[in-house]
Amino acid sequence: MSRYVTVAAAQMGPTQRADSRAHTLDRLIRLLEEAAARGATLVVFPELAFTTFFPRWLLEGEELDRYFERAMPNPAVQPLFDRARELGVGFNIGYAELTPEGERFNSTILVQPDGSILGRYRKVHLPGSVEPRPGARFQQLEKRYFSYGRTGFPAFRAGAAWSGAIIGMMICNDRRWPEAWRVLGLQGVELVCVGYNSAAYDPNGGTSEDASLRTFHSTLVAQANAYMNATWAVAVAKAGDEDGSGLIGGSCIVDPDGRIVAQAQTLGDEVLVAECDLDRCRQGKDKMFNFGQHRQPAQYGPITERAGVIEPAPLAAE
Repeated sequence: MSRYVTVAAAQMGPTQRADSRAHTLDRLIRLLEEAAARGATLVVFPELAFTTFFPRWLLEGEELDRYFERAMPNPAVQPLFDRARELGVGFNIGYAELTPEGERFNSTILVQPDGSILGRYRKVHLPGSVEPRPGARFQQLEKRYFSYGRTGFPAFRAGAAWSGAIIGMMICNDRRWPEAWRVLGLQGVELVCVGYNSAAYDPNGGTSEDASLRTFHSTLVAQANAYMNATWAVAVAKAGDEDGSGLIGGSCIVDPDGRIVAQAQTLGDEVLVAECDLDRCRQGKDKMFNFGQHRQPAQYGPITERAGVIEPAPLAAE
């Protein structure tokens, strides 16, 4: 018997600093309801879905703290959990986490249709810098506001509501690093949920990247890594103009052959839905990417032995 999960990519348009939490929550619930009406049982939301992308601003004290969730769920977001349970729909959603010990993470959770939390992931590949770049209108300060995730890239086995799917999660920049996908692939992942808030310009300065190129790269990594790990991938943006700072769209659902089966056409709130046949992962997992038969981990030492590049020595002068 084939195993299916009907998945929705719930792209969000921009969230401004002045937008109230209640306003943003209403948008999330409307997206959830549309996805459910179209048959989805799993809805994937973006990174930092409850707030604007605040790491572009230099913030301190209460101005920063107000963007963080001290528990999940909590009274401010409980209506989303309640409505999802009423509809019999689960979801994946990103948020800024403040732990009881005072650590801060860029996090995401996977909530099952019965309202229970199946898993949590904390972003590993934090972009940007600790200190603000002088003269920059918009910053990228994730390294300042968040700690690196330290639990790796876990995969989670879902229950019957999602046909026993093996599901993994990533956040934004993680999707650009093939190591993250391969660690999930080595756990037999069948569906990868990725939420992102990606600038429509080079957030590290310069003019060599624009919205078109960055959207292309975003789509490319979803397609290539879905294929190389024989998994479905759902990549979901928060898009549009947030207080003058552009975010790319390009949300997409990609099959295990790397083909796009649905893609956003706007930079606003938009729902994409696809029925994902999990058994289509078997072609790649059992043949081309049968890791047990073909991988040679003894030859991959530099991947875990070091972070940076060591170039070959130059040729001796003749």
